[in-house]
Amino acid sequence: MSLLKNIARTGYIAKGCIYLVTGVLTFMAAINIGGQKAGKEEVLGFIRKQELGSTLLILLSIGLLCYATWRFAQAFVDPQKRHGKPKNKGQRFALFISGITYVGLAGLAVLAAGGSIGNSGIKNSSILTTALGLWILAGIGLIFIGRGVYQITRLFKTNFIRKFDLDSMTDEKKRKTIKNSAYLGMSARAVIFLTIGYFALKGAITANLNEIKDTSDVFSFIETSFWGSFQLGIVALGFICYAIYMFLSAKYRSF
Repeated sequence: MSLLKNIARTGYIAKGCIYLVTGVLTFMAAINIGGQKAGKEEVLGFIRKQELGSTLLILLSIGLLCYATWRFAQAFVDPQKRHGKPKNKGQRFALFISGITYVGLAGLAVLAAGGSIGNSGIKNSSILTTALGLWILAGIGLIFIGRGVYQITRLFKTNFIRKFDLDSMTDEKKRKTIKNSAYLGMSARAVIFLTIGYFALKGAITANLNEIKDTSDVFSFIETSFWGSFQLGIVALGFICYAIYMFLSAKYRSF
């Protein structure tokens, strides 16, 4: 179990790094001091350009695989078994999908380390132009909407707080930081997931793949809305807060 704990902690740090770079780059773009509205490919490309960028990407990919391993462990063996209640099938399926997602992101990091990452994206996938592909796209949209709704329900249920031994923390500032970073971070993630899901569903219904949006496209969409730059900055700060929550999870979460 100690090995699995270390794997999980490494995974949380890697996930936090992705959200931190995404949030910082997007916030800089929102206040016009450089940066860019960053999705996963932009984040990996930014890291690739740094000193020892390829090495950093390989380390990041290992960390992301660690996070995927933790998700798979949660899905199949439920290592925590909180209060003796095993996770239901829906939760396990969501954890499995999360693991698959981070395996894919780890693969992208490896490709970026070799300088071979591209920007083809899902919009250019020929499979999605078929009737079956449109159903798959609709399913992807529903998954993202489900993830967005889940983030919101977690905020109301505050079940994420149970993952920390807050009662043993004597530092009130740490307790508040964990709670506030989680609230702001999950709210920002909910906005992004719901928006991606909405446009995926719209693309499936209208058979128009140009409707599909990834994270950077959603940031651009937010920027063009009412109070665009301000809202973009708030969402970007939410991503930074979520990164802080991930780092705190690596240090203080109970496993």
